[in-house]
Amino acid sequence: MNVNQSIPPVPPFGQPQPVYPGYHQSSYSGQSGSTAPAIPYGAYNGPVPGYQQTPPQGISRAPPSSGAPPASTAQAACGQVAYGQFGQGDVQNGPSSAVQMQRLPGSQPFGSTLAPVGSQPAVLQPYGPPPTSAQVTAQLAGMQISSAVAPAPPSSGLGYGPPTSLASASGSFPNSGLYGSYPQGQASPVSQAQGHPGIQTPQRSAPSQASSFTPPVSGGPRLPSMTGPLLPGQGFGGPSVSQPNHVSSPPPQALPPGTQMTGPLGPPPPMHSLQQPGYQPQQNGSFGSARGPQPNYGSPYPAAPTFGSQPGPPQPLPPKRLDPDAIPSPIQVIEDDRNNRGTEPFVTGVRGQVPPLVTTNFLVKDQGNASPRYIRCTSYNIPCTSDMAKQAQVPLAAVIKPLATLPPDEASPYVVDHGESGPLRCNRCKAYMCPFMQFIEGGRRFQCCFCSCINDVPPQYFQHLDHTGKRVDAYDRPELSLGSYEFLATVDYCKNNKFPSPPAFIFMIDVSYNAIRTGLVRLLCEELKSLLDFLPRECGAEESAIRVGFVTYNKVLHFYNVKSSLAQPQMMVVSDVADMFVPLLDGFLVNVNESRAVITSLLDQIPEMFADTRETETVFVPVIQAGMEALKAAECAGKLFLFHTSLPIAEAPGKLKNRDDRKLINTDKEKTLFQPQTGAYQTLAKECVAQGCCIDLFLFPNQYVDVATLSVVPQLTGGSVYKYACFQVENDQERFLSDLRRDVQKVVGFDAVMRVRTSTGIRAVDFFGAFYMSNTTDVELAGLDGDKTVTVEFKHDDRLNEESGALLQCALLYTSCAGQRRLRIHNLALNCCTQLADLYRNCETDTLINYMAKFAYRGVLNSPVKAVRDTLITQCAQILACYRKNCASPSSAGQLILPECMKLLPVYLNCVLKSDVLQPGAEVTTDDRAYVRQLVTSMDVAETNVFFYPRLLPLTKSPIESTTEPTAVRASEERLSNGDIYLLENGLNLFLWVGASVQQGVVQSLFSVSSFSQITSGLSVLPVLDNPLSKKVRGLIDSLRAQRSRYMKLIVVKQEDKLEMLFKHFLVEDKSLSGGASYVDFLCHMHKEIRQLLS
Repeated sequence: MNVNQSIPPVPPFGQPQPVYPGYHQSSYSGQSGSTAPAIPYGAYNGPVPGYQQTPPQGISRAPPSSGAPPASTAQAACGQVAYGQFGQGDVQNGPSSAVQMQRLPGSQPFGSTLAPVGSQPAVLQPYGPPPTSAQVTAQLAGMQISSAVAPAPPSSGLGYGPPTSLASASGSFPNSGLYGSYPQGQASPVSQAQGHPGIQTPQRSAPSQASSFTPPVSGGPRLPSMTGPLLPGQGFGGPSVSQPNHVSSPPPQALPPGTQMTGPLGPPPPMHSLQQPGYQPQQNGSFGSARGPQPNYGSPYPAAPTFGSQPGPPQPLPPKRLDPDAIPSPIQVIEDDRNNRGTEPFVTGVRGQVPPLVTTNFLVKDQGNASPRYIRCTSYNIPCTSDMAKQAQVPLAAVIKPLATLPPDEASPYVVDHGESGPLRCNRCKAYMCPFMQFIEGGRRFQCCFCSCINDVPPQYFQHLDHTGKRVDAYDRPELSLGSYEFLATVDYCKNNKFPSPPAFIFMIDVSYNAIRTGLVRLLCEELKSLLDFLPRECGAEESAIRVGFVTYNKVLHFYNVKSSLAQPQMMVVSDVADMFVPLLDGFLVNVNESRAVITSLLDQIPEMFADTRETETVFVPVIQAGMEALKAAECAGKLFLFHTSLPIAEAPGKLKNRDDRKLINTDKEKTLFQPQTGAYQTLAKECVAQGCCIDLFLFPNQYVDVATLSVVPQLTGGSVYKYACFQVENDQERFLSDLRRDVQKVVGFDAVMRVRTSTGIRAVDFFGAFYMSNTTDVELAGLDGDKTVTVEFKHDDRLNEESGALLQCALLYTSCAGQRRLRIHNLALNCCTQLADLYRNCETDTLINYMAKFAYRGVLNSPVKAVRDTLITQCAQILACYRKNCASPSSAGQLILPECMKLLPVYLNCVLKSDVLQPGAEVTTDDRAYVRQLVTSMDVAETNVFFYPRLLPLTKSPIESTTEPTAVRASEERLSNGDIYLLENGLNLFLWVGASVQQGVVQSLFSVSSFSQITSGLSVLPVLDNPLSKKVRGLIDSLRAQRSRYMKLIVVKQEDKLEMLFKHFLVEDKSLSGGASYVDFLCHMHKEIRQLLS
């Protein structure tokens, strides 16, 4: 739920809308504390020399919160789930202090320390005489005076809740060569001063939410910042309670809201030994139990200094490290969105609503706009002018998944049959009838909402209007009341003006030596016997209308006649692969039930027929040509399932050579590794699309197979590529068979054409995904399944109007698996704005990252990888600098201020930059990079979200009887406790990490061995044991696999084991071995880039 949601004046569609009550918000509290020299930037991504461990300083951390107001442990918000990431007494990886952190007393306000590293401190307000000008000057060196902010009107868009209150990080910055230190004892000029920050309120005409904190910046020294509880009678100035962007817990005795921060600072506290009495630090985690300090984090804070006395000389301290808990946390944002927006249905009646995050489970009620399961946008509020869009640099794009699978409790789109007249369209722009069309002249005509053309209503479609100008049958017609629906297409929408035949599936099996030796052919033939009973069918149909055919090949092709009247299958060999033809028509494509006995006999015989083969060479292009010719002869669309093992080096069209060359990495020629070797594959793909022939490719390579070239045909025909390197039946059969079953059974639209229409002012200019385009508007797909997305970028071609907004209509013409020609329509209305703040308040970071990754992954085909990376960093810096300049309230340059909706942009962008395609490690093969590149191209937003920022789930924290998924922790090594077990998943990989100090009982319950040392590293299946923990973990693994479109093979990783390097590759907040920056370092680098742009 959003606190800033405006209530529409009239409930849409005559339904009462829920009222969203605002939270009570209080003014800020914050504290000053110990001095640390500021640390100017060193080289980004530079070397990390060794550093000495310093005695931990005091610590008080609260995770960034973007949800409901933080509460004290005693006053946790009603219904808010309390959780902690670490249990009592966990031992962290790396050195830790001997002093355990204590839980604060319940009366201590949670998150009372709000000043993060490096920005201005909130200064204590003593009750006493006003300060002298000398005292004020001393304070200004690192502080800025925050003034009251006028009450803000409620925002129209949906943000992600109130902004982050970032806790003071009295921990330390990485003591590394990345940051130099300020000369000791030297004071910096006032004009350059950077101190500890208070949270800055973005101040603008229409306040938008923001998060701010300060990374270390070259400049002035840090002013004292205290961490610890408030003393009685002390309060802090801050924004007024009416400001919607700030939520904090009330200090024991707060000053009136908006009070100016005045009064001198106390002297910095002296350094104490760890044994000295002092304030107990606040626990970290959210509301969980305390845990032991982690490396570079502090421990309890020494006794309080005297406040109100003259400032003393700053005490030099060791270099500080930015506290990871003081920067925006993806986990916190995801949890807050789940808590705030996962309980209410998302009703699509209101224009320009930002939907809940993809990580939130929510129900959608279609009331005139397409569900976010079908369309997600980078922003739901589009700038009115192209100049404004250029200034903000936020890409305007939609990620469209036209055939998305809906959850069971949401209805599939209704099918509308208008008979022989077909669907009603605008005469000028050809847009289809939708809820935004305006009926006029008593219902006899309608005005197109896309091009404003006035059209006559056909007599059979006429209906009277009610007193509001709406048709009286609006709610009886899906096309007038829903965002998504289907029309049955007439013969005019069919090829050659005749209705299509049902599609066909052809299974094309490599029977070369490699495929036989690994046991692949036998495994596949056994599986197909049962799998053919589960071909996709129309709802309610008794059997599938899809016909099947079989081909085997090595360097020649074998076709099989499996006609039902035969006693045994017949084989026909075509050895002239340079001029491919299909040797038989009748009996090649058959109905499964009619020819079951012959098909079973064939599948039994194939592994035996080729059992003694010594043929190692294979062909590839002729195999696809054969399948396409067979479909052409049968006059139907269809799909080829190709099972292939090696580089096609036999003499034939499309012959390839091994061109794998790691020396090209980081050179200008690196782009050739992603490009196809020869043009034959693109030419073939174009012919396949014209025939409606889609290819799904299953690869089983033992060495380089040139995925960049082989994947061209699946990519351009809307198909999929699956890759099983070094395939072994015992290890990989479950993954392969699971993928195959899902691939064969999923619903597919064949021979499809998609067009995206927009209202006047914007137009679709660029498209990303697995498809072919022969012109600038039509996306052609030989096949399209429920997992594939098409990403569309829009640009302005005229000025937009705030009142009328902007409209998108996606129309997909396709043949269903029963051979029915249909049109699926999705409509979406967006808001338009003249204020940049409205744009930034209505963005969706997950969709933005999906677009940016696809943009970058296409860029590597034509540009050096470094240039692509630099483009991404520059664009991100421009987006954030524009926000800082135009939407945030004036504040010190030392503060990094992020829009609330985009506060995760830096962490997610860093994950894209560190991905294997843009920054490969030594162990990543050329084929792996090409495989991932084509995979991401058609991923949806939920898939890219978990792919770039994997989920890390602690397994022994939650009670065994709990049925809910455990709360994730951040993807960083320092979040791992060696007494725990974690699951990590990214949609393709699944790891079970076992800490070295995990309890013996847990090891016994999960692995059925008595000690950690006896666990087999690299294990891929957990033993089936009859105990609660084993059932829970296996159940969780099954549920994670069910959420993803591909089967994730499990790998068990033991702490300190050689496989741990592979596991750590997915801990994306840490510095990577291939040179990728840690989240903290990248944030500092982003800040530097933003400051350069602003200066």
